[in-house]
Amino acid sequence: MANLNEKLFAEFPAVPTEKWEEVITADLKGADYERKLVWRTGEGFNLKPYYRAENLEGIEFLQTKAGEFPYVRGTRANNEWRIHQTVVVKDVAEANAEALKLLNSGVDSLGFCTCGVELTAEQLDELLKGIVIPAVNLSFCVEVADLVLAKLEKEGLEDAFISFSADPVVKGMAQKGAICSCCNDAVVELVKKCAKYKHVRPITVNARVFGNAGSTIVEELAFALSAGQEYMTRLTDAGISADDAARSIRFTFSVSSNYFMEIAKFRAGRMLWANIVKAYAPEKECASKMYVHAETSRWNQSVYDPYVNMLRGTTEAMSAAIAGVNSLEVVPFNAAYAEPDEFAKRIARNVELLLKHESHFDQVVDPAGGSYYIENLTKSIAEEAWKLFLEVEEKGGYAAAYEVGFVKEKVEASAAQKEKNIATRRQILLGANQFPNFTEVAGEEITMESVERDLKEGNVLNAYRGAMAFEKMRLEVDRSGKTPKAFMLTCGSLGMARARAQFSCNFFACAGIRVEDNTFFKSVEEGVEAALASKAEIVVVCASDDDYAEVAPKVKELLGGKAILVVAGAPACTPELEAQGITNFINVKSNVLETLKFYLKEMGI
Repeated sequence: MANLNEKLFAEFPAVPTEKWEEVITADLKGADYERKLVWRTGEGFNLKPYYRAENLEGIEFLQTKAGEFPYVRGTRANNEWRIHQTVVVKDVAEANAEALKLLNSGVDSLGFCTCGVELTAEQLDELLKGIVIPAVNLSFCVEVADLVLAKLEKEGLEDAFISFSADPVVKGMAQKGAICSCCNDAVVELVKKCAKYKHVRPITVNARVFGNAGSTIVEELAFALSAGQEYMTRLTDAGISADDAARSIRFTFSVSSNYFMEIAKFRAGRMLWANIVKAYAPEKECASKMYVHAETSRWNQSVYDPYVNMLRGTTEAMSAAIAGVNSLEVVPFNAAYAEPDEFAKRIARNVELLLKHESHFDQVVDPAGGSYYIENLTKSIAEEAWKLFLEVEEKGGYAAAYEVGFVKEKVEASAAQKEKNIATRRQILLGANQFPNFTEVAGEEITMESVERDLKEGNVLNAYRGAMAFEKMRLEVDRSGKTPKAFMLTCGSLGMARARAQFSCNFFACAGIRVEDNTFFKSVEEGVEAALASKAEIVVVCASDDDYAEVAPKVKELLGGKAILVVAGAPACTPELEAQGITNFINVKSNVLETLKFYLKEMGI
């Protein structure tokens, strides 16, 4: 066998990177290598078009195993994660029944949202009736922490896996703009109460606040680490040991559809957090392990074509599972506009069950380990996150940086760039700014409140969804009582006419404008006659650049101002056409959002 292998490899000698580069340069035919093939990420670093074994040189964490410091490859020797779903408690008996049903459906981690509901000890007993507490991961709002701890004490459940939502630093400041000393004191006291329970984590660093407000992956990670450091400092200053302080913290991150970046984010996060905790000199190395709960992104969910959210949730769940999170919740596909029903919740948990029982993601530890690309992504994200972390520390730590507006400024700048990218289709949100469902009309369940941003004043972080601007525009059309139409006048070169008609149909359908596509018209006269007969408010001329100089003016003349004339493309003859009064053009460089708003306004919508 050894001889066979030697012979095989002899037949395929290694190709050096220089040879690859020579071939690439030749194929580019003089085009700029950096502009064509190097991707500048929103996270602040460049990505090469390919990676090889030599790109792993100098990456120190490669030699570690899962369960070994600094835990890049995972905090444990397996990839078993908990399937989490949240139960909103309105009626205690109903919430208990739902919880038991979820546990019998494959869920092994439950969150009880009791916000706005004051529970008694008896009601808590009823809520948890029939649940074997040590066998399930449970999370609660911090308001019921004393009741839960009293129950653990009463029943002697020292091995319970419990987490609470205490987070005055991230969530509290994001909602109120500042942190009060009483909240800090309350957290310190809660951590002391929980110290005897080694699996109870009273603090949840709610990093999903950043991701769902439009931050980059690097910002979400850096600010989460900085907030975790803030808690470590406050707790150890209050006399709590480094081991107990670190063990009291749980991180919750959002998971976007940036598939490989998200895998790298969690790997980089574990490494950086391990080194942060190590600086506090804990007695046990395991105190440096990062406990991570992940939730699929709410930022990129859409209310139009909502079943696409199932696909987003699946890829996001895959990223989290491959990255080795401790627990994961897939947000139901209709959560953006409705209270999820049983079907939506079932599909959400089945995503994880499928990843476990059919795809066997839980059977492989760190499947991304050794990938030239992901290992380099991990390194790059870690470096950029650490730079931002140090910048926050120079401002006095997370709370101080937040109070002067640094965090809000960073997140909003990133969100603004994302919005620009979505408006210009540099970033695609399927069903919203590209490939919409042409025939879809919003049902009554989608309201204007579902698609409008709730902008709160002051130094706070506002959660929203990236598709909202397009959705609001489209909903206004659906609720206008009108059915505006765009007619594709295809002529000239057949190949270019069809390509531009397809582009234009997608373009106008993003605003809910009905489109009438046509295969081909043999003459301009035939096309204009059909366009006028359709009574379309917009007529889009779809031809080749060479055809437009002759075709567009003729269409304009025959239309006689009875419809808005649009030229699909950016032909060289644009100045000549503009001189003849043809001023409307759509192409790949258009700001789709602003252009569509202009046409809707022209049509009185």
